Amino acid sequence: MSRVSVDPDLCTGHGRCYSLAPGVFDADELGHCVVLVEDVSGELEAQAVVGEQNCPEQAITVSR
Repeated sequence: MSRVSVDPDLCTGHGRCYSLAPGVFDADELGHCVVLVEDVSGELEAQAVVGEQNCPEQAITVSR
């Protein structure tokens, strides 16, 4: 199991995370990333990693 977090100071709202991994991430009213599920495994963990890898600001961390 892994833990997902986002640094709100780094996120500028590109939306790649919630477009690529809607089971893990969503957007707030400004389009910035919100983590829906902090502890992930299996398919949700795979989605979280895709979101982390595609974040241009490197605001997402998946701790394994």
